[in-house]
Amino acid sequence: MVKADETFFLRSSKGQRTGRQSRKRGGRASRKERGMDLIPVLVARDRSGGGGLAADFLLEAVSKACLSQALESRIQSDAVLCTDGSAAMAAAAKELRVQHEAVNLSLGERVRDPWHIQNANAYHGRLKAWLARFKGVATSHLESYLGWFRALDRASKCRSKTAPMLALAPGLDQHH
Repeated sequence: MVKADETFFLRSSKGQRTGRQSRKRGGRASRKERGMDLIPVLVARDRSGGGGLAADFLLEAVSKACLSQALESRIQSDAVLCTDGSAAMAAAAKELRVQHEAVNLSLGERVRDPWHIQNANAYHGRLKAWLARFKGVATSHLESYLGWFRALDRASKCRSKTAPMLALAPGLDQHH
């Protein structure tokens, strides 16, 4: 079972000289430009045996095409995709030909038998708490920060913390 949900980050031009007015103390997305101010990130988690899938994807938009493209190489055809019931996720599941189970969060349904997206939401919380220490991340670097956090999150589950992190070091010859 693959649990998937999207989260959003405020577009940031931190450190860049742009024509956009700066926000006071981080600010919020303006109502009229909310779609342009928010950057969607898809989180997919599969906790079933063998380590499972743990991935996050920076999306251009929350659409069937973007979601399908992000998940197609990562999700197996016999998987069950559990989501929050968004129409785009349902359409992506149909396009990928995987079973789709939706949890209706708007009705207060957090868990329905084995179906829930708590793992994806917990990952969102850990990611956002970790990013808070940087006091904002430029959107142009967001994908790198996602990769960094993904590596730290995976390493936190290993007994030997140094080996996985050393394997990620650039230029390290893994044949010796």
